Amino acid sequence: MEEYKVLITTSGIGSRLGNLTKYTNKCLVRVGKKPTLSYIIESYPENVEIVITLGYFGDYVKQFVELAYPKRKITFVDVDKYCGDGSSLAYSLLKAKEHLQCRFVFHSSDTILSKDKFDFSDKDLKSDWLGICEKENCSEYRTIDKNGFIHDKGSLISNIAYIGLAGISSYELFWKNLEDIYNENPLDSSLSDCHAINRMNVNWSTVIFPEWLDTGNASELKRSREIISDKFHLLDKDDESIFLFEDFVIKFFNNKDICSNRVARAFELKDVTPAIISSTKNFYKYEYAKGELLASCVNTNIFSNFLKWSKNNLWVSKGEDKDFKKICYDFYFDKTKKRVSTFQVNNKILDKELVINGREIPALNYLLDSIDTDWLCGESMFRFHGDFILDNIIYDNGKFILLDWRQDFGGSILNGDIYYDLAKLNHNLILNHDILFKELFHANVRDNIIECDILRSERLINCKELFDEWVISNGFDLKKINVLTALIWLNMSPLHEFKMGEFLYYFGIYNLHKSLFLCNRNCL
Repeated sequence: MEEYKVLITTSGIGSRLGNLTKYTNKCLVRVGKKPTLSYIIESYPENVEIVITLGYFGDYVKQFVELAYPKRKITFVDVDKYCGDGSSLAYSLLKAKEHLQCRFVFHSSDTILSKDKFDFSDKDLKSDWLGICEKENCSEYRTIDKNGFIHDKGSLISNIAYIGLAGISSYELFWKNLEDIYNENPLDSSLSDCHAINRMNVNWSTVIFPEWLDTGNASELKRSREIISDKFHLLDKDDESIFLFEDFVIKFFNNKDICSNRVARAFELKDVTPAIISSTKNFYKYEYAKGELLASCVNTNIFSNFLKWSKNNLWVSKGEDKDFKKICYDFYFDKTKKRVSTFQVNNKILDKELVINGREIPALNYLLDSIDTDWLCGESMFRFHGDFILDNIIYDNGKFILLDWRQDFGGSILNGDIYYDLAKLNHNLILNHDILFKELFHANVRDNIIECDILRSERLINCKELFDEWVISNGFDLKKINVLTALIWLNMSPLHEFKMGEFLYYFGIYNLHKSLFLCNRNCL
């Protein structure tokens, strides 16, 4: 096969994806198990050189690519103007010109091809071609007429969309026309590959793609995620992501301190977590742990063994320290009050007396002030996980591996509260991700009258009963766990979209009241 290169432009800000690109580049937004960029890179043979333009969160793109594809030949090109005056796709393309003095394929960073890799044969490489796809509604896309001319979005000239994929054989002519167009009006932000293609006097052929996924806008991203479906349920977070590959996993954090602390804690937990392969400022890569998520396969027998394993292998005592009580207080109370205030302000909710599920409940601040802080905040320190839920545990033939550990406990990397792990597990036995993902919950709010409930599976109810018995038989305080569980739900409320957040807020209040006033210390 004749040599060619691939150009991927990732410099744009991806404004059509809203908050999903608030902290990252649009090509790193997850579709299925991987980001869009991975599907593009993996469409091409490993010996093909790829040129990637970097702009908006360009450092994140580079970090990810170097972690995920260390053996591929990839050239990065920095684009200084990726938004505002003077920015355009044409400008980004021209920044890469010196690296593409050969036949190349232009591949838009939001275009995913069908599942089968496209065969770029010698014939395709020696011609100039455009990737097209028939669409019922082409109002959001550039379209191609019968003469091969590309029209701007909204023209509705045909139902044949140009998908942002082109084979450029006449590369010298392409660069000349693109430079001429840009120099005529360098402040025109709409200038793109299409303007040069339309001006080139060559015979463009078309390559039809029966299936093409566009991840550049919210509605099409949703459709792409339905087609490339997840095998794991993950609630989107603006500032972090997880990507699953065949032999490894990559985690992203916009906050570099969280990332570095996660890596440091991985070494503290190395006997119960997968090994870290490598890391950068905002990403780390660890070995893929084979097995099933405990959330998918748990039963009372497996769960009983898991509790014994956790006590013997994870929760190693680190002694007692009076200063640790202050860490617990800040983590449980200061954080909770800030989170609750954020949810109330953002959603214009007043803290007042409520009737939830027929029970009269005082204002939330009264409930929080009713908690015996000295009782709740202990001095005993343990090695901990921090996000101890069934979805973060791999089960394989009687063995357990912990995933997605928390970066710290109130700022402490080495020491945490065993009760927080127990409360996280308790929370997950009641509100597991699968139920939340399917929205099998409800909160009916009428002024101060609220009804809220959630569907629960029988096997998790059975595991919850076993958990309560295990807690008591091992000398732990079940009431403390139940109070902390309610605080966890309150803390979660401002972190999710309103429907789920509203449910978590009122469900948290209801269960906090129940735990404080309707149960003794070790009630079931």
